[in-house]
Amino acid sequence: MKNHTLTLALFAGALLLAGCGKKDDAASSAGGSAASASAVATLELTANDSMKFSATRFEVKAGQDVKVILTNIGSMPKLAMGHNFVLLKKGADVEAFDKAAVGAAATEHIPANMQDQIIAHTKLLGPKQTDEITFKAPSEPGEYTFICSFPAHFQAGMKGVLVVK
Repeated sequence: MKNHTLTLALFAGALLLAGCGKKDDAASSAGGSAASASAVATLELTANDSMKFSATRFEVKAGQDVKVILTNIGSMPKLAMGHNFVLLKKGADVEAFDKAAVGAAATEHIPANMQDQIIAHTKLLGPKQTDEITFKAPSEPGEYTFICSFPAHFQAGMKGVLVVK
């Protein structure tokens, strides 16, 4: 009986210790950071009729797989208030990209002549639409700007930074 009680006590203690261990999330909520280079960092963003992203800073590991899920929670029509997520390469001329995007309505405000400055982008979303993209984070640590390239949205502050560590 003593052996049975001792075994049960040791087992219960082991379970208790295992339950107290550190949890490894792929990414934390708004402004989150990724746990490891092998886990997929999931970045969930919303965009609204006030021309704001729900989060403006995320941290990931260099070379990590990153999934961005963007949802337009607004109600205005796509032609008046479409939203996208465009992650630009380090050192990209964000102002020039934004100006070129204004005239790129035919390609959903992704300028064809500036594709070489883009790491990844979602499609342009209308109200209540969601798009998801997956890409590899850059291997070079640093800060990478993301914007909504719909006209006037970047100028209104619809931008953020992906920090690669």
